[in-house]
Amino acid sequence: MQIIYFDNAATSWPKPKAMIKSMADFNANVGANPGRSGHRLSVEAARIIFNTREIIASLLGSGDPLSIVFTRNATESINTAVRGLLQSGDHVITSGMEHNSVMRPLRAMEKQGIELSVVECSAAGSLSPDDVAFAIKKNTRMIIMTHASNVTGAIMPISDIARIAYDKGIIFCVDAAQTAGSVPINVIKNNIDILFFTGHKSLYGPQGTGGFYIRKGVDTMMEPLERGGTGSRSEFEEHPDFMPDRFESGTPNTIGIAGLCAGATFVSAMGVDAIRKKEIALTELFLDGIQQFKGVKIYGNMDPAKRTAVVSFTIDGQSPSDISLKLDEKYTIMSRPGLHCAPSAHRTIGTFPEGTVRFSFGVFTTELEINIAIKAIETICRESTNK
Repeated sequence: MQIIYFDNAATSWPKPKAMIKSMADFNANVGANPGRSGHRLSVEAARIIFNTREIIASLLGSGDPLSIVFTRNATESINTAVRGLLQSGDHVITSGMEHNSVMRPLRAMEKQGIELSVVECSAAGSLSPDDVAFAIKKNTRMIIMTHASNVTGAIMPISDIARIAYDKGIIFCVDAAQTAGSVPINVIKNNIDILFFTGHKSLYGPQGTGGFYIRKGVDTMMEPLERGGTGSRSEFEEHPDFMPDRFESGTPNTIGIAGLCAGATFVSAMGVDAIRKKEIALTELFLDGIQQFKGVKIYGNMDPAKRTAVVSFTIDGQSPSDISLKLDEKYTIMSRPGLHCAPSAHRTIGTFPEGTVRFSFGVFTTELEINIAIKAIETICRESTNK
């Protein structure tokens, strides 16, 4: 039986063939350390990295490839910003739908003297910009929040919140781990100061890749998370202060970045708008299919245009882990049960501590797979009713 993969919010799979080929080609034909030597292979490795900056900058609406910094993932990027910008006495605002990648660094900084306000969201996971504005204080330094929930798929009103932050001179940071590559984003038009992205989800790159966009001027305010060799200004023992070297030290994951380049190129060629349209249609098909079943509860806004291709649900009388296990063992449907590293979000929607079953679709998901899943859930619901 063919595997049906509905866990794209954790990591996208399968990957484009071009992504796999690009990594093999790098290992076989390049392999050198970028920026550390003057020979042709080192130059080629540096070219690959710069090309990746260009494609990511284009997808995010930034006109400057040097505004893109590469890290291991969105989590490292978030830690870089939180630790590099905040000091004791600063006030930070976030939402009640955050992933632990945001919440845990902020909770750690609370112990170092920052003040944290968590703005409550609705039971569907939506956030009111007015509530964010109300939470602002004289010492508010940063607003940091997810672009879309990894639990309900709820897309947050980042444009409205960005205007509020801009008017007050507050740094606005967006966690786009769930949206970069699948939902249109323009960091310039939306007045986003820092945007965090990961490579292995909707950009269809390999795991261990990611980074952040940072607006010019904000980069000089932020201290690097680490310092070391960059291949530039090697005559100095002080770390470079120019972009992107300011935030990149040590040998980069060039083979991974080569894969990210191919994945992002795949996304660009397909078009983010086209990807978004397809994922809305898949989500609508699934929502329409399962909402009719007795005992099924769906979380989040029922309008597929107001959410990403992420659907969390429960079935009366069965634990999420049991449901997910049945889906795997009987139907080879890969899903994710539990709290999804977002306990705050599950408290908001009332599913803590057991969590939900989460389906998350991607560009390789088919309508046939959705229909198979709908029938599987119908059978599981019937089994629950007959107990």
